[in-house]
Amino acid sequence: MAASLEIFGVSKYVSVPVSAAIVWWLVVKGNYKSVEKVFLFACVFYLSYIVSGFMGRPDWDAIGTSFLKPSVRFETGWLTMAVGVIGTTIAPWMQFYLQSSVVDKGLKAEDYPVTRMDVIFGSVTVNVVAFFIIMLCAVTLFANGVHIQSAKDAALALAPLAGEYCAWLFAIGLLNASLFAASILPISTAYTICEAFGWESSLNRKFLEAPQFYGLYSLMVFLGAGIILLPDMPLITIMFYSQVINGAILPVILVFMLVLINDRRIMGAYANGTVMNVLAWLTVAVLTGLSLAMIGFAVFT
Repeated sequence: MAASLEIFGVSKYVSVPVSAAIVWWLVVKGNYKSVEKVFLFACVFYLSYIVSGFMGRPDWDAIGTSFLKPSVRFETGWLTMAVGVIGTTIAPWMQFYLQSSVVDKGLKAEDYPVTRMDVIFGSVTVNVVAFFIIMLCAVTLFANGVHIQSAKDAALALAPLAGEYCAWLFAIGLLNASLFAASILPISTAYTICEAFGWESSLNRKFLEAPQFYGLYSLMVFLGAGIILLPDMPLITIMFYSQVINGAILPVILVFMLVLINDRRIMGAYANGTVMNVLAWLTVAVLTGLSLAMIGFAVFT
């Protein structure tokens, strides 16, 4: 949020405290339904990335060719970026947040088909949005040899290449995505820790009814804000390497999830079928291979 608002000339010493206060108030003073409505409304703003992608006037033939025949380079930089992209798209915290939110909404086994469709729709949508983000940066910044040190640099560089409105839309998309992250990541962590220790964890409870849950949430929001306010903090570097770490630990989490989802004593009729298991274990194998290759190339080259 600090990086995105810098694009509009707002100092992080203003944007971070205000953003942290808004995010904290939204969750602590609301309930699950009200928070979910805000997030669903905010989802509309992800369209800004798609619109800005078309405004970048890409060469669709070249994009189609690259999409169908991607180039893979066994280099430290390429592998690190690949793991980072995976880490930010299929983040470990999402797995924890998803199951906790299903519980918090009070959904039952009979709601599973609708919940499953919700997850599938979200998974497709996030990849479409990610595609347009990558494509826009590729056909503008990368194609013109632009090197960026901050989100502000990215948006300002987009303006002469794809138009001022494109840069604004990109900034709005980043701000919106940041609102999600600043709210949901601390919630996900608070859910997970409280569930592990058997403490009350629900957005439908008041602060005094779930003090550990809201206490952890508050601590993470304001501690995170405090770290970002330290002088000369490299925002892009922090964002990038945090996602690389996400991508590196993701296979471990997925393995435990697959063990659980295949335990018929727990899952009964909802245990994974053959097709889903093949796809899931293949995904884990690819992610594990990428992570090990990244570490290997970083250490030995």
